Amino acid sequence: MGSSTPSPSPAPPQSTAPDRGASNASLRWGILRRALLARSSSSRASERTSNEQQKKGDTNEISRKASRGFNLIECHALPISLLSKSQENSLNGNENGVGCQKDVNICYKLPCGGSPEVNVVYRREDSLELNDIEASNRYNIDTTGLVCCWPSEEVLAFYCINHSDMFRCKRVLELGSGYGLAGLVIAASTNADEVVISDGNPQVVEYIQQNISMNAETFGRTKVKSMILHWDQEQASDMLNSFDIIVASDCTFFKQFHQSLARVVKSLLKYSETSQAIFLSPKRVDGMRYP
Repeated sequence: MGSSTPSPSPAPPQSTAPDRGASNASLRWGILRRALLARSSSSRASERTSNEQQKKGDTNEISRKASRGFNLIECHALPISLLSKSQENSLNGNENGVGCQKDVNICYKLPCGGSPEVNVVYRREDSLELNDIEASNRYNIDTTGLVCCWPSEEVLAFYCINHSDMFRCKRVLELGSGYGLAGLVIAASTNADEVVISDGNPQVVEYIQQNISMNAETFGRTKVKSMILHWDQEQASDMLNSFDIIVASDCTFFKQFHQSLARVVKSLLKYSETSQAIFLSPKRVDGMRYP
């Protein structure tokens, strides 16, 4: 039987698809770029090019914030000027500009007894500025709390309303709260003894304090305060093991903070069979894994 030289196997086709991780990272940088340059007329003109428009459309395909959340709690936007006089004075008295033109007030009507309302002042979308990034570097914190009220915060707030009995007469801490919707809702609807709403970003905590001041009449006998709380710093001795419940939403996004987050929960949560930490986060490839 004669032999023949076998034909060489065809080389496997080279993939032309871009690396998904690298592509998503590039698109996220595009979102940040537009946010930082949104107020520049020249940059807006350049964004109108077909190439930029294509990139803008592509960013809708990656994981990012949803501007209106899940609509679990009825809400509507109000001009800052429509706040009550005392609320408006509280906002205008802030020397760092909380309550200025880049802010919007959202009124939430809570689905619970009496249908109380909670007003929360946020930054308008795409209003992140360079000085926010500088502050992030200066304080070694991230700027995610300034971007928006993230959908997970709304879900946490809704969960707390529907499990209000667990917070009754309890001392509650919200970690990484952003603008503080969940903490404000707990204070307004659950008869908690005290609610501490915290974040590591001083700019964010300014908003939290203003939101607390605006809603003071809604809290009844519940004591409510804001706090700058860095997860990687030692906490005051009077806070150690003093909270019955710790809540947090979307705080496991950055892997490098997981160990510090676990440590601060362990140090601040009471040694009690009834104490608990409640975390809500969207499922992400690089996020914290749960059983």
